[in-house]
Amino acid sequence: MTSSKSGENSESLRPDTVAVVAGRPAREQGNALNPPVVFTSTYYSAGVPGEGLVYARVDTETWQPFEEALGLLEGAELPALVFGSGLAAIAAALSLLPVGGTVVVPRHAYQMALAYLDDGAAKYGWQVRRVDIADTAAVLAALDGSDVLLVESPTNPMLEVADLPVLLAAAKERNVITLVDNTFATPLGQQPLKYGADVVIHSVTKYLAGHSDVVLGALVTNSPQLREELKQYRSLHGAVAGPMEVWLALRGLRTLGLRLDRAQANAAELAKRLAAHPKVTQVRHPSLPNDPGHERAAAQMNGFGAIIGLRLLAGAGATTAETADAFISDLRLWVPATSLGGVESMIERRRRWPSESKTVPEDFIRLSVGIENLEDLWADLAQALDKIAG
Repeated sequence: MTSSKSGENSESLRPDTVAVVAGRPAREQGNALNPPVVFTSTYYSAGVPGEGLVYARVDTETWQPFEEALGLLEGAELPALVFGSGLAAIAAALSLLPVGGTVVVPRHAYQMALAYLDDGAAKYGWQVRRVDIADTAAVLAALDGSDVLLVESPTNPMLEVADLPVLLAAAKERNVITLVDNTFATPLGQQPLKYGADVVIHSVTKYLAGHSDVVLGALVTNSPQLREELKQYRSLHGAVAGPMEVWLALRGLRTLGLRLDRAQANAAELAKRLAAHPKVTQVRHPSLPNDPGHERAAAQMNGFGAIIGLRLLAGAGATTAETADAFISDLRLWVPATSLGGVESMIERRRRWPSESKTVPEDFIRLSVGIENLEDLWADLAQALDKIAG
């Protein structure tokens, strides 16, 4: 596939290079190197309605470079579609689920996606089948009679890894529409369309934009019919993005390769050190040889991601959840926050949110590892661990 703007043949370039060069203006004398951000709500359109740009709720020249770049990164034949938030993108993807339809979803997933499904169950009669997405046999059984399969891999926050090739092939055999949330892995970690996914979902807020300064979502598909249907949903429901946010996301995308390499390397080493610490009872990270998702992640991912799951030994006179909260309070470099994928390292106990899945342990801590110096990150964790009373 050739980029309409940059003129580069993306098939000859590696993904981290594509992130830098895709969505550029044509290489012509006097053209800007970067696409501009254009602030307008409407366009001159005296001719036939629908020809060219007409109204900024439908399409804008500021969305297009980002959509082109993300489509290329996911190995798609079509540009992505950008949305006003990750949840808006999820809602658009789930609009493919019919009234009264059945959807198979991970029991552990983005909590607002699960809340949206519960809301849809009440309003539209959706049947929601929650499964352990890492249990392939259980997922295959749940697919019978289903309409849609929604996959996260690795899952949020428990880091289960799904067997994407097997699950997506089985869904296709059953005519089940497949949606894969690729936020944790990013397109540099895996490309679900190559395994047969119908739609790929991203919270652009996280790794793609990468600087904790925008809220955006995106969908990617190889189906012209699905893309048009999802684009119509975006326009009719007003789930649109502001031009400045999309321009910032494209700027952030340029450094995705560098940021992800550093964050993944930091995460793998921190996971190893945490696993050896006497105050730690469990570490989840697919890089660890004894992690349940290690072999599967090694086979189908490029890298192991930058999210770590952590559980601690209870301090004297405290519950494990209280210990987790105290540990987080004692940190000085790590940021207590409920997002992930930024350049800064973030941490939180997930069950502090009442809406989090009840099968997530009360004391489970999610760490989003950033790009700071490894030794500084470890020193902060180590000093907080040392304060846990034995």
